[in-house]
Amino acid sequence: MELKLNNSKRLYKIAERLMPGGVNSPVRSFKAVDGTPVFISSAKGPWIYDEDGNKYIDYIASWGPLILGHTHNDVVRAVKKAAENGTSYGAPCVDEINLASLIVKSFPSIDMLRMTSSGTEATMSAVRLSRAYTKRDFIIKFEGCYHGHADYLLVKAGSGATTFGTPSSPGVPKGFTNNTLLARYNDIRSVERLFSKYENQIACVLIEPVAANMGVVPPKNGFLEGLRKLAQDSGTLLIFDEVITGFRLGLGGAQKTYNIKPDLTCLGKIIGGGFPVGAYGGRKEIMSMIAPIGPVYHAGTLSGNPVAMAAGVATINKLREKGTYKRLNELTQSLIEGLHKILKKLGIKAQINSVGSMFTIFFTDREVFDYESALTSDTKMYSRFFKNLLSAGIMFPPSQFEAVFVSLAHTEREIDITLRAVYKALKETASRG
Repeated sequence: MELKLNNSKRLYKIAERLMPGGVNSPVRSFKAVDGTPVFISSAKGPWIYDEDGNKYIDYIASWGPLILGHTHNDVVRAVKKAAENGTSYGAPCVDEINLASLIVKSFPSIDMLRMTSSGTEATMSAVRLSRAYTKRDFIIKFEGCYHGHADYLLVKAGSGATTFGTPSSPGVPKGFTNNTLLARYNDIRSVERLFSKYENQIACVLIEPVAANMGVVPPKNGFLEGLRKLAQDSGTLLIFDEVITGFRLGLGGAQKTYNIKPDLTCLGKIIGGGFPVGAYGGRKEIMSMIAPIGPVYHAGTLSGNPVAMAAGVATINKLREKGTYKRLNELTQSLIEGLHKILKKLGIKAQINSVGSMFTIFFTDREVFDYESALTSDTKMYSRFFKNLLSAGIMFPPSQFEAVFVSLAHTEREIDITLRAVYKALKETASRG
């Protein structure tokens, strides 16, 4: 049954006249799934509601940070209290200290940190800091990994860039990317070759420890360990972009999961309960180079915004409760096991990659372990699956190359509803294939 989206379609036409593509971020356009974007009116727990009165079980979670679900009572209370005192000061506030303290306690690799207003700003600033600290210019990034839209990082990037077949962007001068070296995710030899060629010239290795912007792609055994050794032996900084994995995989992020200690860590909106916020942090000797105590400039009027800080403190305190991640991961595994059974029953070739409470269904018969193998996925099949699922009231990401996120607001009831909907959606998808 086709979903009625009359109001969303009307709003989209208005939006197209006012904003490029009618959206403020490309993947929201639903272009990758050949559909009309759904305009959301409200959300609560695991559910979101659109302008046409349709409701969906949400597995996007604002692209990951809403790990507690939508409008969690503790977060809403904290936000209301903070907003009543003032929405922005441009000056220090107590919750900056409280949130920084919680992050430092959770990440042993972080002695000090600096708040930002986005994950993009965090990674951009961490790269600048690494260049200043090492007095080197070259950086290594990986095909399919997305680190925000800074010019020099839009080279075979993931996320929306992969979704729309534009892994780089016009408007980026060649000179801006001359010092960006590309390696293959999960291919330590590709990194070794770069270190051999650019010996003592590489400032940092920047990586998503679990790739999540070409779909979820976990690191192979020994890969992150290999990067740690290469960086350490050459005086290069290892930067973990944990904008997605930080606090999503556990209190210590992917670095705790895989027992690898980076030099710098970038964090994103989950530390602000979904509000616009980010942070980067690491060893004291490195972070002490940042202004005002060092020469590396970084500033932000909204860095440490009191409302975002309060939301972050409430979120992390909730995540610190006993059994939180155990329950979250068990729910996710229940969903994934059900998906495997459905795929097998229907004879559909697909791969499910998962880590913790995030996963991706790749419609391919190949193992997905890097950017190239991710691109073998049948995006047209995913588009049909997505639309069938949406019509059944389940909101998965509108792109093959994004992660599915389970939240603590989901229960066994929502998982059961989802699996029944997935069975019907995949059966319909396969019959029309």
